[in-house]
Amino acid sequence: MAWSQDEERVLAQIERHLVDEDPRLVARLESFNERARRSEARDNAESIPRLRPRRSTVIIMISWLVIATLVATLLILVLRNEAAALAF
Repeated sequence: MAWSQDEERVLAQIERHLVDEDPRLVARLESFNERARRSEARDNAESIPRLRPRRSTVIIMISWLVIATLVATLLILVLRNEAAALAF
């Protein structure tokens, strides 16, 4: 629904008054609006199917691979140590 000319004039007056009275508030609101626009653009971009995995997914996969390697190495060392102890 469109605003009437009178409503638009009143809103413009309120905006001018706010800019004159509290420029810090205006800067904060503009910053908030910019972040909201970026977030909305990112959400729209994420609705498009991605061909590459996210960075967090790659980091998690590498972390699990490192953990699995460490566990396997520890198991091999323990089993070798036990086999060497049984040989004597």
